[in-house]
Amino acid sequence: MHSTKLSKQHWLLILTLSLLTFVLGTSEFVIVGILTDISSSLHMTNVKAGTLVSAFAITFAIATPLVMSATSHFPKRKWMLFLIGSFIVLNALCVISTSYIMLLALRIMTAIVTGVLISLAMIVASETMPIKKRGLAISFVFGGFTLANVVGVPIGIVIAEEYGWNATFMLTTFLGGLAFLASFFVLPHRLSQVRSSIRDQFSLLTKPRILRAFFIPALGFGATYAVFTYLVPILKEMGAPNNSVSIILFCYGFISIFSNILAGKIASHNAIGRLRFVFLVQAVVLTSLFWTTNQFVLGLINIGLMSLMAILLTTSTQLYLIDLAGIYQPKATGLAASLMPVASNLGIAFGSALGGIVYHQGNLMNVTLVGGIVAVCASLLTFFSHHLDQKQKTQLHRS
Repeated sequence: MHSTKLSKQHWLLILTLSLLTFVLGTSEFVIVGILTDISSSLHMTNVKAGTLVSAFAITFAIATPLVMSATSHFPKRKWMLFLIGSFIVLNALCVISTSYIMLLALRIMTAIVTGVLISLAMIVASETMPIKKRGLAISFVFGGFTLANVVGVPIGIVIAEEYGWNATFMLTTFLGGLAFLASFFVLPHRLSQVRSSIRDQFSLLTKPRILRAFFIPALGFGATYAVFTYLVPILKEMGAPNNSVSIILFCYGFISIFSNILAGKIASHNAIGRLRFVFLVQAVVLTSLFWTTNQFVLGLINIGLMSLMAILLTTSTQLYLIDLAGIYQPKATGLAASLMPVASNLGIAFGSALGGIVYHQGNLMNVTLVGGIVAVCASLLTFFSHHLDQKQKTQLHRS
């Protein structure tokens, strides 16, 4: 932990955890692209099929912190391997699902497994890496989700178009098998194991500093998704040809890879201090879309900048929550690690809903102004948190 260099074993672990998040991300996000195939196959409306997405998100947000708290004393390696095995079984059962109820139940159980595995992956990446390399490691682990959107989801959709939606779950089952094998051989045997009660765990949520830190990524993601949710209508209003929309969305996802790399660099030093200004830049980028989309090329450049800013907050806020837990309740780092993914899901839901309200009130492009306002709110909250951090450091120095 005192070294500043990453060994070969470190990199193997980082790549294994990144593979795991890639698999989990593909399984979570691909469902959106195959909803119409599922609805027609199981003879139901698209609206009803859409509950497979919302049920997953709601279960993820509610169950993840609860399960993380209840299982904090479990041996991490064995528990992760069991969960990956469960993921494989659940996805294999999705292949043979013949009813909406069966598929819904399987997706709900998959959401629980996914949320806990993501949180555990973040803890393992945080506690096994040299202190100065934690940001880099976690940014790579988050990068698995980015690659899932850019590579995994499109492949899953193509497979569904060629062989049916069941075949897409065969893909996620196979990928789960690869993640299990890699994890079996690479996950360390000696990982931290903390015994604490659920009461000790949830006492963390009574700390105002933790709650404020939780809402930083929630607002950050909310700002992006107030606009991103309606990106396709925005592109059509810009005059983008129908056959170019998918290409533009692919480029958006590809640019976000660089956003993830930058997220690791921001987290390497004075992360929260830097985030204060990242959110202000994000506000400018989102707000400027209101005017730049009047010109097609300029609008595309602005959308590219929006993608670049989209996930700069992930690594910094993840580490910040874990570090705050180390100060206020060291036994609750597992719960703390689950809060960033929960906050991001909450932010996505909030941003999408807020954007929808604004969109239906009138001018579509007003969603860009609202996104900018939410980003400013994220910046103000980050400024306040940073101020408290500096005040605490001053008090400790004096004492």
